[in-house]
Amino acid sequence: MDAFPAFFPLTGRSVAIAGQGEAADAKVRLFDGSPARVVRLTGATALDPKAYAGMTLAFVAGDDEAWVRGAVAAAHAAHVPVNAVDRPALCDFTTPAVIDRGEVVAAIGTGGGSPMLATLLRHDIEARVPEGAGRLAALFRVMQPEIRAALPEAAARRRFLRAALTGPAAEAAMAGDLESAKERLRAALGDNPRLAGAVRYIDARGPAEMLTLKAARALAAADLLVCDAEIDDQVLGLARRDAERRPVQTPAQLSALVAEGLIVARLVTTPAWRTEQAALAAMGVATEILPIAG
Repeated sequence: MDAFPAFFPLTGRSVAIAGQGEAADAKVRLFDGSPARVVRLTGATALDPKAYAGMTLAFVAGDDEAWVRGAVAAAHAAHVPVNAVDRPALCDFTTPAVIDRGEVVAAIGTGGGSPMLATLLRHDIEARVPEGAGRLAALFRVMQPEIRAALPEAAARRRFLRAALTGPAAEAAMAGDLESAKERLRAALGDNPRLAGAVRYIDARGPAEMLTLKAARALAAADLLVCDAEIDDQVLGLARRDAERRPVQTPAQLSALVAEGLIVARLVTTPAWRTEQAALAAMGVATEILPIAG
């Protein structure tokens, strides 16, 4: 990872756009519908560090090289991170291609190397992000204190949320009925069901692009990774970075993990997994094969 992606909260924040013309106007459009206060700066005003006081971010766009450098220096003097359009050497950060679903925001960046590639990838991903995703995120933001109070243990909370994301509360939120969604989520918290775990077998020999979408999603959602040797690094990179990783476990150990309600991604590279899976099935442990070659 050559650049670390981060999201800046915009409520109550100000953003400076220095410059005139289409490039500057395009940066202004990035903040359409956001709660940020956008401040336009031009001419000599953009060269004064005082103009950037209190800004969260600054964008500079212009054809005059000396003026652009002066505006960047002024923002830096005010300790504000700067993006200078078409001048990567002057940038503290790059502007990604953005998918905006309200409270759900996805960003695709190429470190400034290929904005067109980022745009193409955005179109591919955007088609898979439903319009109601922002409403669903709003539901869980509003309900977060109640969920944390009811489920203080992080692993149990994560398992509950995983189930809730595809349950009746999520359906109501996606449809725009937030009040009904909250009622249904509270009911689910009150029921406090014991969530079922499972072992999901995923071929981890690589390359990563050979994984099905279902296998990639299962890998990203797993609570725990149990890995054979010689796992493909790109396949492993699709997993959550905070997911615990363990070496091969016995069927009895895997059964105990599933009994805790954990979703175990079993990353395999040899045919030996078949014997293990058969033993788990004989023990009544839920398993899923996401398809395995060989």
